[in-house]
Amino acid sequence: MKEISFSEALSLYLNAPLEELRSMADTARYSHIPQKRVSWQIDRNVNITNACVSGCRFCNFHCKPIEKEKVFVTTLDQYKSKIAEMRRLGGDQLLLQGGLHPDLDIVYYENLFRELKKIEPSLKLNALGPPEIAFISRISGTSCEETLSRLREAGLDTLPGAGAEILSDRVRKIISPGKPTATEWCNVMEIAHKMGIGTTATMVYGHIETMEERMAHLFTIRDLQSRRPEETPGFRAFISWPMQLKGTLLVEMMEERGRQLPRICHGWSEEEEFLRTIAISRIVLHNITHIQASWLTVGLEIAKKSLHYGADDMGSIMIEENVISAAGASNTVTADEMQQAIREEGFEPWLRRQDYSPADPVILRSQAIS
Repeated sequence: MKEISFSEALSLYLNAPLEELRSMADTARYSHIPQKRVSWQIDRNVNITNACVSGCRFCNFHCKPIEKEKVFVTTLDQYKSKIAEMRRLGGDQLLLQGGLHPDLDIVYYENLFRELKKIEPSLKLNALGPPEIAFISRISGTSCEETLSRLREAGLDTLPGAGAEILSDRVRKIISPGKPTATEWCNVMEIAHKMGIGTTATMVYGHIETMEERMAHLFTIRDLQSRRPEETPGFRAFISWPMQLKGTLLVEMMEERGRQLPRICHGWSEEEEFLRTIAISRIVLHNITHIQASWLTVGLEIAKKSLHYGADDMGSIMIEENVISAAGASNTVTADEMQQAIREEGFEPWLRRQDYSPADPVILRSQAIS
């Protein structure tokens, strides 16, 4: 599919009939993935710590490092237990995310990654994210290149696209004042791509951003991907979801200012907004192979529909997830339910690794994930 301009994309997103968007995105999807198949994954999202200095107003999970009675750092024994349960359920990867903890420097993470690989040598580590890499570099006195190189040597396999939210410093100063800038997020990803480290990209919408800022976010991701060296994966997938705001400081701030959510202002339902966002991301991001549907935030039924709007991946069953759930997401799915949902939409499910290679055959257990 040909590359479209910013104005064309924004007009399509805001004004095109939903069916027209669906048709365009579906065509683009099959140009990338010709087969009638949809991928999914088994992994576990483990929070390294809940201590964080970023001050994100949309996060109910983290606490300030000085709140000693609330702070935790996951122990090796806890990792062993979590890894063992994940392996029983057929998974082989940890998605490791933490807060910006001022006492956890590059040496801490090097030691942690090496210990985790000792516990399970075949374990894949999809770990940290650009804000964490930038923060670790700053407190350790190392460059981002050195930080990523040392972490990869210690066991880092891939880098998730965490902490992007909306890549606008106007937005970031309001919703996450202590988090690295949009430019820093992009710089870490560009360095990772040059080093051949596979990554993903994300967008969290539906808070204080404008529609133009959403579109600019997509074009920033597209441009970053276009600069990756040949024969390197760059962004393997793009994932977007509506921000979960229940009980957060951000929603209180918005109420005080009389600010409505963009989707309410535009008159879209949550379902239509999600499907439009999936579709326009598939159309704009012609140089990224996979588009993932975030069932955790919108529910399995809406996520299933997005498979006809450009998505070709349903993500993980998420054995554990704490941050988004703390702000209102309560959806769960088992391995059997995930595969059934994919088949109900006329696709064949296939279990994948983070790099989108087929996972080893495993015996999948039907257990509720909570």
